[in-house]
Amino acid sequence: MVDSRDETGERPFEEVFYPTDRVPFVEWREFSGAKPTVALTAAVTVLAFVTGLSNLSQAQPVVAGPLAGVLPMAETFVRFAGVLFAFPLGIVTFGLRRRKRLAWMAATALLPGLALLPLTTGRTTEIPLLLLILVTFPLLVWNREGFEQTLDLSSFQIASLTSILGVGLYGTVGSYGLRGQFIGLDGWGDAIYYVIVTIATVGYGDITPTTAEAKLFSLSVILFGTGAFTVAIGALIGPAIESRMAAAFGTMTASELSLLEDHVVVLGYGDVTESFLERVGDETDLVVVTPDADAASRLTDQGIEVLTDDPTDESALEDARVDVASGVAVAGDDDAENVLAVLAARNVNPDVRIVAVANEETHVGKLDAVGADEVIDLRAIGGQLLGASVLNGSADGTARDDLLGVSVTGDRSDGSDDATGNAEGT
Repeated sequence: MVDSRDETGERPFEEVFYPTDRVPFVEWREFSGAKPTVALTAAVTVLAFVTGLSNLSQAQPVVAGPLAGVLPMAETFVRFAGVLFAFPLGIVTFGLRRRKRLAWMAATALLPGLALLPLTTGRTTEIPLLLLILVTFPLLVWNREGFEQTLDLSSFQIASLTSILGVGLYGTVGSYGLRGQFIGLDGWGDAIYYVIVTIATVGYGDITPTTAEAKLFSLSVILFGTGAFTVAIGALIGPAIESRMAAAFGTMTASELSLLEDHVVVLGYGDVTESFLERVGDETDLVVVTPDADAASRLTDQGIEVLTDDPTDESALEDARVDVASGVAVAGDDDAENVLAVLAARNVNPDVRIVAVANEETHVGKLDAVGADEVIDLRAIGGQLLGASVLNGSADGTARDDLLGVSVTGDRSDGSDDATGNAEGT
């Protein structure tokens, strides 16, 4: 049966029941986005490590590729390149998972270098590695905007890394300058090697100081190097462990809490919290204080900052930086806890604006009396909106604004202490 469009502009029968819109069988973005790119980079890392172990296990590495006669020190490169590229690529893969821009830049530099390996060996067993790199590298370039997170380092972390570089430079230049007082130290390469094995406390004994001055210098490299390395490891890995544990428990780290300022603190987690967070989450910085670990973990997954603690405890509110907050929203399901939360917030910051939710109409006055600047009577608002929708056909526009206005208490900034939570008619 075929129908055609008539003069009234109605859709024909075949367009209604037999739509011609095509539904894609495969969503290609799922295979070409940032997540697949990270997965491919991880696969390249594993394959490079396996290839490197294979080349290391051979008595004589195969060097028969098109770049064998062009690349300097081709045999040495073939023997060690796979493993040497795999370790930094593993770190880069972790950074790509966190969408770090620095990791993206490192990956775009490492992958072309790793591609030289199969082109130098010419082994058929390394063709999969080359093909995987040829697929991964274009995806990295294509998804460059997906890796835009900056690498935020604290001043202590920067100082720790700088100290390691400083000790390395000091040891290399000093040992080269004193090379005449060492056995087995003849050039810059030997100096770098000596500093690394000395800081690592390995000490193979192949390079040995022969004078008191050289021995004192070696002792200083050991003390400075091990100290700087230990401090740097603590500075770099400590915050990562702290952040991981905090994320597991759905709470903020101490460093994250110290950065809060001019934010909104939400005390308690109730029925209205989700809609409230959707309304203001993109407009201002938020911190939710709730003892509910499940809710805290769920909110953390949504990218909302959470402090898993008692919202009625003043010490918890101090941790949430209520003293420098721009506002406090008390939105728990228990009005008794809401009253205590208002009191605690007012004690921590007497000047902060506090807006509280009253789940029962009889508790509006209590919340207002303990220091809330404004109290929202949920049941009064809901009932009046329902009535306006039934009688007027809709509850939007001016009617809705009027209803909201009569269902909250007045602002305390004008000196009024009266609770006006009851409806005054529509």
